[in-house]
Amino acid sequence: MSYRSHRVAEELKNEISAIIARELRDPRVGFATITEVKLSPDLRHARVFVSVFGSPQEKQETLLALNNAASFVRRLIGGRIKLRHTPDISFVYDESVEHGDRMMQIIEEIKKELPEE
Repeated sequence: MSYRSHRVAEELKNEISAIIARELRDPRVGFATITEVKLSPDLRHARVFVSVFGSPQEKQETLLALNNAASFVRRLIGGRIKLRHTPDISFVYDESVEHGDRMMQIIEEIKKELPEE
């Protein structure tokens, strides 16, 4: 990822996080955190990775609500960030946080099974 792409991705991450926290009024959106934004090389498409705290049903509803609100978020981004083309936004569920938690549980289980020295 080029330096410019990285800067734009970070700015998008910050702005989208603020929009979700303060301006999105959909009750289906639960406790969602933007973990990463990946941009296409031409900066026209953005995949926004979201981690959601809650049950599997709440996660699914939150992701559906965010994707339904993608055009609203894109319109707000277009007014806040000066880009030639405002990227199309798609929200994707980020499993890395859950995967990391599971790895920590496995490590803790292994530590308990090892004899103490």
